[in-house]
Amino acid sequence: MNNKRILFATMPMDGHLNPLTGLAVHLQQVGHTVRWYTGPTYADKIKKLGITYYPYGKAQEINQLNMDTVLPERQKIKSSIARLRFDINNVFLLRAPEFVEDLLAIHEEFPFDLLICDVLFTGAPFIKQLLHIPVVAIGVVPLGETSKNLPPTGMGLEPAATMLGQLKHRFLRYMTINHLLKPCTDLYNKLLAQHGLPATKDFVFDAFIRQPDLYLQSGVPAFEYPRSDISPNVHFVGPMLPYSNGHKHPFKQVAEVEQYKRVVLVTQGTVERDPEKIIIPTLEAYKGDSETLVIATTGGSQTAELRARFPQKNLIIEDFIDFNAVMPYAHVYVTNGGYGGVMLAIQNNLPMVIAGVHEGKNEIAARVGYFKLGVNLKTETPKQEQVRQGVEQVLANETYRQQVRRMGLEFRQYNSNILATRAISTLLQRQQKVNDWAHELMQ
Repeated sequence: MNNKRILFATMPMDGHLNPLTGLAVHLQQVGHTVRWYTGPTYADKIKKLGITYYPYGKAQEINQLNMDTVLPERQKIKSSIARLRFDINNVFLLRAPEFVEDLLAIHEEFPFDLLICDVLFTGAPFIKQLLHIPVVAIGVVPLGETSKNLPPTGMGLEPAATMLGQLKHRFLRYMTINHLLKPCTDLYNKLLAQHGLPATKDFVFDAFIRQPDLYLQSGVPAFEYPRSDISPNVHFVGPMLPYSNGHKHPFKQVAEVEQYKRVVLVTQGTVERDPEKIIIPTLEAYKGDSETLVIATTGGSQTAELRARFPQKNLIIEDFIDFNAVMPYAHVYVTNGGYGGVMLAIQNNLPMVIAGVHEGKNEIAARVGYFKLGVNLKTETPKQEQVRQGVEQVLANETYRQQVRRMGLEFRQYNSNILATRAISTLLQRQQKVNDWAHELMQ
């Protein structure tokens, strides 16, 4: 693959941006000109990677830091489907025209040959058609394409094991596509029409997956439900994880770990700012437990307050901890189901207790439960007893650790940067042949 001008474009959120950083650096190291467009929150991170950064111009940045301020009505929505519909429309779809305006301006200065984006970067389908530029989308969440074998995406349901269950899921697929989330598809088509582009016949989630020339799914087939119908542009490339420069950040409290029989690692990621949901129930469940050390990472939210509230010596509370450094010492990972954290847990052979519903985390939690990689509590707000029972169940049943080891072994068979680069090269070679053929016809 000759040197290409490649623009990365991502939603301004950790889970959408971070998994693409490793691939971006790799493509730059092998000789391509790589630049990145995303929200100003991530300007320094992109620049530190040595990649030229394009800021939002027209686009409004909405992410975990300002979401509740910009969209205060969001917190009042309790239904997971209603909140999903709200998020798709307000956080993602309505930003698409803004993204398009910015990217058209960037293309004037930097005529990129390829656009690489996260699956929910909604400007990509417009740019693909307006500029006739190939698009590679990255699946930073479990594969959400509709399948006749599966329940609809967004409900956190596992595949049905009975004929009755399959009929129920068929009905739910119909209701989701034609009623519950139809307003999202309608809005998407309205925005396409405003740009003079044809409407999609697909459900909006399916359009995001099927329209890119290439869809690279983070993860492995073994962590995806069995399905007989999958689009030909979908390729599993192994866990796509944030770029690491090789510098290790060792876990400093090893001596404390050795004093306890078991270690519980708990986090809520960076989107969820309310520690009452998972962190506090976990700390409450084990405070003062002489056999259990709890390590909590807050993402920088209320760390000092939590330390004051929970001074017990068996509790370690930090803003951030290098998961690759601490996970080898842990026995159970309590999480709300961020996809990157789950990928890291599997790589580190660490079984989970998972409590997540919103932002698509119910789909991740369902897969963890289905493949017996841990316990799915099926709630956003577990009680401390639920957390304790989940942890005890994982510790008592060796199946969870065996299953996560088996999955981790498959993860290690994939080199995501090499596989992604190979697939991208094939796409661009095919595109070049089409362009050459078209040029000959014009002669």
